[in-house]
Amino acid sequence: MLKNQKTNDIHIENLVEFIEQILVIKNNNKLQHIFYRGHSCEHYRLEPSLFRKNDQDDFLYKTQEHILYRELYLSEYKEFINDKYTLDKLVRMQHYSMPTRLLDLTSNPLVALYFACKSNRNKNENTGEVIVFFIDDEHIKYYDSDTASCLANLARLSNFEKESINFHKERERFNQQPSIKKLLHFIKEEKPFFEPRIDKNDLVNIICIKGIKNNIRISSQSGVFLLFGLDSYLEETGNDYIKIQRIKIHNQKKILDELDLLNINESTIFPGIESSAKYISHKN
Repeated sequence: MLKNQKTNDIHIENLVEFIEQILVIKNNNKLQHIFYRGHSCEHYRLEPSLFRKNDQDDFLYKTQEHILYRELYLSEYKEFINDKYTLDKLVRMQHYSMPTRLLDLTSNPLVALYFACKSNRNKNENTGEVIVFFIDDEHIKYYDSDTASCLANLARLSNFEKESINFHKERERFNQQPSIKKLLHFIKEEKPFFEPRIDKNDLVNIICIKGIKNNIRISSQSGVFLLFGLDSYLEETGNDYIKIQRIKIHNQKKILDELDLLNINESTIFPGIESSAKYISHKN
């Protein structure tokens, strides 16, 4: 195991080194919540799929968020019939590959390690990466939190309505804006007793969400999420309440074989007959 003194990144080449490093990290950070995200190539931008841009620096999906949300909800209504909150719907949409303002994390470091290796099964020239997130307690929310409802229901406002929000108004006048009144209407659909007093700072925040495990894939991947507010941006080094440590992953194929010994593989990370068939055919 090597450590880059300039960047503070850790470099590991096998599963034992990775587990040793995770134990050190957990022992040194007992007062914060720790989550992980794995990428099979380094320098991945920490942004939700909704915020991705094309080569001309134009948003691919962000201006159409409300349309994407409604179209999928309408076309697959039965899939969402038991989802009480808009957040629940966004989580389900995320796992059907719809661009959302959610960024997947996991509480299981071995799941993150698998994702850091899985696209490089037959090649080792790339460097994978496990990103470790240290998050303060007050920024951890549950699926039914009021802040989560405020941020999630932004998906139902049009791009014009979101852009017309004036954040320079004091709280009472801020909540009298047409876009905020509409947002309050959406929130009260799922929370009838919600007080009509939105804190404008909440709408530009990033919070960590522990959602309902309404999807077998979320359960198998120990999934949690970062929920991004309006135009929220997470620096590559983190922010005031989300700290980041990067672990560079080498020898991905070897590590995948070691993870397989612990039953961390395609068939367990992506439960279902299609994944099991693919795993068995590659293994034999």
